[in-house]
Amino acid sequence: MSFYQTSSSSQMMSTGGMNAGAGGYCGVGGSAGGFGQVGGGFGQGDGFGYGGGYGQGAGAGAGFGQGFGQGAGGFGAGGAGGYGGGAAGSGFGGGAGAGYGGGDGYVNNMNEKQTMQNLNDRLASYLDRVRQLEQSNVELEQKIKDFLAKQRGGSSKGEPGKDYSTYFKTIEDLKAKIITASHDNHTVVLQIDNARLAADDFKMKYENELAMRRSVEADTAGLRKIMDDLTLTKTDLESQFEGLTEEMSLLKKNHDEEVKGQQTTTVGDVNVQMNAAPGNDLLKKMNELREQYEAMAEKNRKEAEDQFKSMSESLKKEITAGQQEVTTTKSEISELKKSLQALEIELQSQLTMKRSLEETLAQTEGQYCVKIAHLQNQIIAIEEQLEQIRAEIECQTADYENLLDAKTKLENEIATYRKLLDESSNVKGDSTTTTQKEATTTSTSTSQVPTRK
Repeated sequence: MSFYQTSSSSQMMSTGGMNAGAGGYCGVGGSAGGFGQVGGGFGQGDGFGYGGGYGQGAGAGAGFGQGFGQGAGGFGAGGAGGYGGGAAGSGFGGGAGAGYGGGDGYVNNMNEKQTMQNLNDRLASYLDRVRQLEQSNVELEQKIKDFLAKQRGGSSKGEPGKDYSTYFKTIEDLKAKIITASHDNHTVVLQIDNARLAADDFKMKYENELAMRRSVEADTAGLRKIMDDLTLTKTDLESQFEGLTEEMSLLKKNHDEEVKGQQTTTVGDVNVQMNAAPGNDLLKKMNELREQYEAMAEKNRKEAEDQFKSMSESLKKEITAGQQEVTTTKSEISELKKSLQALEIELQSQLTMKRSLEETLAQTEGQYCVKIAHLQNQIIAIEEQLEQIRAEIECQTADYENLLDAKTKLENEIATYRKLLDESSNVKGDSTTTTQKEATTTSTSTSQVPTRK
């Protein structure tokens, strides 16, 4: 946008005189800049002129002037540039107007004043926001230092924390005593477990020995019953053998008596002499009968002896076989009982070990569950602290980005404003030179009018 406009077709001179305006001095102070004063004056002739200007200083300083005039022959506006400078910001400006055609410099002047005021307000609010954020940042850093100092046992302001060094030795001694007591406790518990295992083993051995004793007593009672039966059988056989022996003795005795009686009868007959007819040989027959009877008796005796011997041998064999079978069975039963006892002892040992290991496992699981719960609580607390720190960092990052965006926008606006000021200064310098030349030409032409008359 141009701050100075002229129209060659609308340039008109006033017939009655010349319009002129003089600008006033203006000064500003402060880095934010300020506005100048406006002054005006009247010229000669039928018209009047008005000139105005202001200066602005910001950093290196910049300023320009603006004016407009009005004559009888028409309305015009013109302007003359100014400048400003200084570290604190100062400026002055001046302007002159003539009664010839002009433009919209006054309107542009008011818009630029409003723009400068807006820029000043935004810059002031930006600086206030920066100061507030710096203050909040300092407070937050102080809170963080206080929190860390509390965690370490001190103060962020240099104040020393509580001295717990005197308690460290006591704590170490108590820890050592606790460790020693725990070790002794574990040793006693281990001894109790070993004693319990030994007692269980001895109890199992006692029960096994008692069961074995009862089994042996039952076997002994059975064998005694068998022995009694065998004794009865032996007694019966002995009584039968005695009866047969007595019968055989009785038969032998009877036979001897009969033989003696026959011999006596035969001797008597021989001594008797009878005149009878000759008969059979009775003695021969008697001898034959005796021999037959003796043969039969011997045969019966031998058969009885053979039968007795065979029965005795078979009974002895049966008794021997039974005894061997009983002995073998007893040995097998003893071996099986020993194996069973060993297996039961091993089973009880394994079961006891299993129970002990299960109890140890349960205790270990309980301890580790407590430790894991404690660690989880610590992790949750640390995560909450991290979340708070992250939220604060995100808030600070968002504020920083907002401030950075605002700073960038302000820098861009300031750069644009400086560019506009530079362009305005260049344009106003050119317009001042042109105005001075036209004023000189007008003065020359005015001075020549009376001469012509």
